[in-house]
Amino acid sequence: MRLHILGICGTFMGGVAALARELGETVEGSDANVYPPMSTQLEALGIELMQGYKTEYLQPTPDLVIVGNAMMRGNPAVEYMLDQRLRYVSGPQWLGERLLVEREVLAVAGTHGKTTTTSLLAHLLESAGLAPGFLIGGVPGNFGISARLGQGRHFVIEADEYDSAFFDKRSKFVHYRPCIAILNNLEYDHADIFPDVASIQRQFHHLVRTVPGNGKLIVNAHDAYLSEVLAMGCWTPVETFGIGKGDWQATLIASDGSSFAVQYKGEAIGEIRWSLLGDHSVMNALAALAAVTAAGADPRALLPVFTTFESVKRRMEVVGEVGGVRVYDDFAHHPTAIAATLAGLRAKVGKARILVALEPRSNSMRLGAHAEALAPSLSNADVVMFLHRPELPWDASRVTDALHGRASTASTVDALLATLKSQTRVGDHVVFMSNGGFENAPRRFIEQLRFF
Repeated sequence: MRLHILGICGTFMGGVAALARELGETVEGSDANVYPPMSTQLEALGIELMQGYKTEYLQPTPDLVIVGNAMMRGNPAVEYMLDQRLRYVSGPQWLGERLLVEREVLAVAGTHGKTTTTSLLAHLLESAGLAPGFLIGGVPGNFGISARLGQGRHFVIEADEYDSAFFDKRSKFVHYRPCIAILNNLEYDHADIFPDVASIQRQFHHLVRTVPGNGKLIVNAHDAYLSEVLAMGCWTPVETFGIGKGDWQATLIASDGSSFAVQYKGEAIGEIRWSLLGDHSVMNALAALAAVTAAGADPRALLPVFTTFESVKRRMEVVGEVGGVRVYDDFAHHPTAIAATLAGLRAKVGKARILVALEPRSNSMRLGAHAEALAPSLSNADVVMFLHRPELPWDASRVTDALHGRASTASTVDALLATLKSQTRVGDHVVFMSNGGFENAPRRFIEQLRFF
């Protein structure tokens, strides 16, 4: 079957393309931005890539068009596809019907921590000898690729609550039909498609409705919004996890979260020691351990495996250290995630200065949905540089004024880097936070430090 994928270079759709190719399909695709590393990865798989959305790319007619959720009405390829009555489907629906229906699916849902938890779960299953397939919204360090079929019956998937396509406004995860589902947390996000928390809760309950009675729900014991979701109706056994709370419990040994003891229903399982930081990372670890246990693995045997976990790129990734200044690249998209990341770093570095360069890049950030929560989330930062591009539709002074002299703005990345460099001292920790490309700012900053 010849498949044409619209929006092929996104992380999710690129993963769909790789899986389709591995299944033996003939795959091609188009995107507005065809560039490395995704373009390189796909071309190495024998997938033809086309720049832009020209109607001739759909001639001759493919057997099926798989439509990414970035595609909108008015796009020339979309309009041609509809006018010519071509067969089309969303990426999540294709994945559910073509691949996941035959697998034991473990899905990781939540506002925060999906990519890291999915990567960790795949690593634990692999270490248990179960050879899982996976589709992850990032590149896990232990695998170096974002998607594979795997050799075993298990398939691990990052279960995104974002919508499926312009013609299917349900969350992606309703197509996945997992037997084990992690509900990591739930907060208001994606202001471009969800009017309020209740609308997100409704989508999460759609996911809950699809998990079978002989499956398992792994749920954050601290999250009130998730408790409300389960109160809407639950037909699947639930296990909870938390720090000092729930069926799976962690007790911190190190305050920065780098070591902790694990208990299951009051019984000691053992200790985990690893390189990740923060309470949020501890929660991710508990969720993954609970899920891999539900899949049949021995949790005690897997505790040493945590030391070999290589986190996902751009999750507090150390870009480099120059002249005693350590620089990090972090995929920040929500104030809660920002606060948790900086709290973990503060616990690790003590009184050393933390400098943050922040780009409000997510749709919710750009719309100002999280403006009031941003300043409190940056409380552990000594210096904040806020990228206030001219097109940002709200005034960043709502954030900078609340930080009482610790924050300033820059209208361009060049200006931000120059000011940041002037304020950096030996011993500082500099964190670049954005869920976009940030014009490669972390690595450019490292190069500037070399001439400091």
